[in-house]
Amino acid sequence: MASGPRPAAPDDSVRTTSPGRRGDKVVSAPTGDPAAAAAGSLKRTASPVRSVVASPRPVKGRAGREAARRRLQLPPVSQAEGPGEGPREEDEEPLLSEPEEDDAEARPLPPVCGSPMRGMWRDEKVALYCDEVLRGCKAEDADDAMTKYLSEKLKLKDKWLGVWKTNPELFFMKYEEASIPFVGILVEVTCKPCPSSSSCFNVTVSIAEPFSSNIANIPRNLVNEILEELEHNVPLLEVYPVEGQDSDLHDIALALEVVRFFYDFLWRDWDDEESCENYAALIEERINLWCDIQDGTIPGPIAQRFKKTLEKYKNKRVELVEYQSNIKEDPSAAEAVECWKKYYEIVMLCGLLKMWEDLRLRVHGPFFPRILRRRKGKRDFGKTITHIVAKVMTTDMVKDLSSDTLLQQHDDLDLALDSCYSGDTVVIFPGEYQAVNLALLTDDIIIKGIGKREEIMITSEPSHDSFVVSKADNVKLMHLSLIQQGTVDGIVVVESGHMTLENCILKCEGTGVCVLTGAALTITDSEITGAQGAGVELYPGSMAILERNEIHHCNNLRTSDISKSTLGGVNMKNFEQHFITVAGDGNVRILEVKTG
Repeated sequence: MASGPRPAAPDDSVRTTSPGRRGDKVVSAPTGDPAAAAAGSLKRTASPVRSVVASPRPVKGRAGREAARRRLQLPPVSQAEGPGEGPREEDEEPLLSEPEEDDAEARPLPPVCGSPMRGMWRDEKVALYCDEVLRGCKAEDADDAMTKYLSEKLKLKDKWLGVWKTNPELFFMKYEEASIPFVGILVEVTCKPCPSSSSCFNVTVSIAEPFSSNIANIPRNLVNEILEELEHNVPLLEVYPVEGQDSDLHDIALALEVVRFFYDFLWRDWDDEESCENYAALIEERINLWCDIQDGTIPGPIAQRFKKTLEKYKNKRVELVEYQSNIKEDPSAAEAVECWKKYYEIVMLCGLLKMWEDLRLRVHGPFFPRILRRRKGKRDFGKTITHIVAKVMTTDMVKDLSSDTLLQQHDDLDLALDSCYSGDTVVIFPGEYQAVNLALLTDDIIIKGIGKREEIMITSEPSHDSFVVSKADNVKLMHLSLIQQGTVDGIVVVESGHMTLENCILKCEGTGVCVLTGAALTITDSEITGAQGAGVELYPGSMAILERNEIHHCNNLRTSDISKSTLGGVNMKNFEQHFITVAGDGNVRILEVKTG
């Protein structure tokens, strides 16, 4: 899909790109029943407006119109063509100044319709795209499905008010990106039927009264000239309906957001190039991936890495298309090599994105174990199960359980953890165990040993980076020993939520217990030993309560630097405020740490 124009979305919405992956794909804007132009007064709170200093772009007649069209198909200025492409008389262009006395300042923009998809649940998004819009179509028919869906919605009203948000590069040659994230103009939109399939999601617009913009000192005649260059046709997905009109406009706003989100996040350029038996299932996986990012199932740093990879893929795709379009004749050897280099870079990024989209690869692939599984929650029938981990289960093992307890026996701790739902309990009897699923704790469960804690030994897998990692709201480990062997991360890492360690032995080989920002930890009657550093590491914004614990033989750093060997049993990282209460009674220490 060729990169289309990128409307500058508001801060609280998804940044979007217009479709047009094969260059000439169309959606017709059909004519609905005649309706009066929505130019009446709207009861609203105005958007912020301010004056800026910028150099307006010169208008160049027919040639300028063609250049403007091409510019609309480029990404924002930070990703667009370099300064050496095309002559620009920057030094001769005056800066945008305050309006003349006879040219009044633009009024503030009215608010646009809120994000209708923001309040949708995961299942509602899946039903909307898979059942209502795509309706079981194949990837190569996705454009037609989106066209049909949007066309039906546009029939509701043929004229309405909207805010056209476009790339500042269309208007200005020199400007500060931070000061002008987008140029917004209040326009009247007219949806006309398209006689052919040569335009791409375009509508006809004209300046609405009163003249309004997010840039107070933008000249009205400059806006008129730009619209004339474009023959008053702008990409439909750059237009956001204004709040305060009739209910039909809310349906149109939702349809526009559905199409923007599809082409911005759900569509991939390779979709129609590869056979996919169930395209709706692929779209569902991508929706789940998006929701996992939004609700924090995928940790923030990893989510940012994915977003950067997706953005890089799109940019590299645009670079390749632009590079190929600039080759006028048969490519030279150097140009051919450069094309292949850009192509293989795209293929590599494509492979990484596919790993993200496949849940199995997300769990077991190169991003393991930081890509955590989705929370299961409670079982559909509402019951909880007690999982017995032992080679053979006897009546003595369950004699203390109530008669209505649901039991499930496992001879493998990993299988028991994999079978858990929120509210379950895992009971472990003496023995030595390993479980990679301890690095994927997302549901609220209790893991407890029966017998002496020294005889219930759980060891880490040396080939894995992590041992115990939790982001469950409330998970509890009791009466067992955790023995770290070769893992890189802390013996226990609390990424979010709350973890309780009660009467446990933690034999560290690397870092001790780490409590990340926003997470909470309670440790009571436990022993932490052998950490290469502090026994407990607390990050800013975390909370920990430690009572009656023994933290000893830590800080065994092989260094002569005294400052590095005096971290203490608990290390608080860069806290501006903290409250500590310490009391001692022989070898038993009570330590409470609350961090702000």
